[in-house]
Amino acid sequence: MQQLEVINILKNDLNFTDQSIEKLKKFTNFVLRENKRYNLIAKSTENQIWERHILDSAQLVKFINFSSSSLADLGTGAGFPGLVIEMFNKNKAFHVKLYEKSMVKRKFLIRVIKDLRLKAEVLGDVRDEKLDSDIIVCRAFKKLDNLIQVSREIAKKPHKLIILKGQNAQEEINKSFKSKKYPYKLEKSITNINSKIILMDID
Repeated sequence: MQQLEVINILKNDLNFTDQSIEKLKKFTNFVLRENKRYNLIAKSTENQIWERHILDSAQLVKFINFSSSSLADLGTGAGFPGLVIEMFNKNKAFHVKLYEKSMVKRKFLIRVIKDLRLKAEVLGDVRDEKLDSDIIVCRAFKKLDNLIQVSREIAKKPHKLIILKGQNAQEEINKSFKSKKYPYKLEKSITNINSKIILMDID
């Protein structure tokens, strides 16, 4: 899936505005340019950045209540999915927080936010910071049982977890729910038929 095809899906299926699309174009150029110096995304995925990173992140907007006060992206890396969600967001009161332990990536995120005039806050490792958002998203952070531990021990209650996972999503859920079960739903990813999105309510 190339750029034009992805942009059509973003506009027609996910309701991204032309202004948001322009920001996404600048963002992808920024990522690809800086990826020559820093390992922001896997080099093997550069040619598929619009599908593998932009659309994969963007599909989460379907599951987000933007009337909430804030969203936390754990292990955001180069800003996926947090910055993509922020570029879609139309509610000025909605606040995106990006948690990233790599100083190199944090500096990159700060530059992008400034250049694109985004409303997002960059924070360090989640275990060293306050985690007080209504919604927590993550894409390639940790195994589900570790994530649930962070969610249970550090995050404010209640909150919603939205997690992008591969084909082993159900298996990870089964392992993670040995001590306590949480209400959850599994949704299909639009970028990979084997991947899933886990939606979970933690209280």
